[in-house]
Amino acid sequence: MEEFIACFADVPDSREENARHNLHEILMIALCAMLCGGEDCSDMALFGRAKEPFLRQFLTLKHGIPSHDTFSRVFRLLDPAAFSACFTRFMQRFTETLKDVVAIDGKTLRHSFDRAAGQSPLHMVHAWAAGERLLLGQLAVDEKSNEITAVPKLLEMLSLKGCIVTADALNCQRATAAKAVEQGAGYVLALKGNQASLYNDVRLFFEDPERPACPFHQSVDADHGRIETRRSTLSTDIGWLQDLHQWPGLAAIGQVTRVRETRDKISTETAYYLLSTDLSAARFAEVVRAHWGVENSLHWVLDVTMNEDQTRNRKDNGPENIAMLRRLALNLAKLEGSKGSMKGKLKQAGWNDAFLIKLLASFGEFQMR
Repeated sequence: MEEFIACFADVPDSREENARHNLHEILMIALCAMLCGGEDCSDMALFGRAKEPFLRQFLTLKHGIPSHDTFSRVFRLLDPAAFSACFTRFMQRFTETLKDVVAIDGKTLRHSFDRAAGQSPLHMVHAWAAGERLLLGQLAVDEKSNEITAVPKLLEMLSLKGCIVTADALNCQRATAAKAVEQGAGYVLALKGNQASLYNDVRLFFEDPERPACPFHQSVDADHGRIETRRSTLSTDIGWLQDLHQWPGLAAIGQVTRVRETRDKISTETAYYLLSTDLSAARFAEVVRAHWGVENSLHWVLDVTMNEDQTRNRKDNGPENIAMLRRLALNLAKLEGSKGSMKGKLKQAGWNDAFLIKLLASFGEFQMR
């Protein structure tokens, strides 16, 4: 608990002075419940009652296990900015030497809306370390449209020197590119019609049959009855493009053509990218593929394994704070080095107290660092 308290010492307790239950004990019980597959405040209270003898090994629990209403009230009142800042500081200790792809993408919590209060579903913007498969930080916005302004703020919170920031076309924005360069990172940004003039110029350049030959890399994958051929092409002949558009930090442009063959049909898709670094064609292909780890290893796990889209926390700061606690639990499970699925680790934590303690051991590593 000393290490846990040190990590979250800057989270203020917004309750009245006569509150019966210790804030850090409440957070610890809630985190343990999440690590064991819990989803909401009712599960936290149920977990606490079922595991009270185990919890008393390291918690005082002067007034017993908090009720469902107490958990709910704490997360509704907790300052989400302070909670998120502690999360980010905790994760930075494990990513100080990060030199890999950091994928930026957003996710909406579908059932966090409140029609009576006119509240839109919560939308979280994530920074995902693709190589380490860890969430580095997140910001909450009210609507998906606000993601564009949130991304530069999220990048500013992180240590990104030497990394490559990737983002989908929604976040192919000048402010995003400029902030990545300012933070000492490179970028590979997907380019589509929201940057219409720039997109058309890049597309016409790659479609020109008389353009000079460019470095390319080709790979073929066959799986689940489908054959996919990917051809990644890169060009640093962009002086003309910069004269027209003055894009921050632009050093190269890229094209990825994907041809998918199934038993029934053949489909072709072409995507274009802006790069701040002259990568090799093979490395460019790796970076583009690494970006989708945020969907497969984060968003899919949150929705399918941790059932996030079905949770119905709606009031005040509750949805954002519980979402951040869920992401902390996900990271702790990933930091534990044994092989196995996330679903298996959560079940093992619920069945085996020693394994649950092992997942919590990362707080000791945080203190040692």
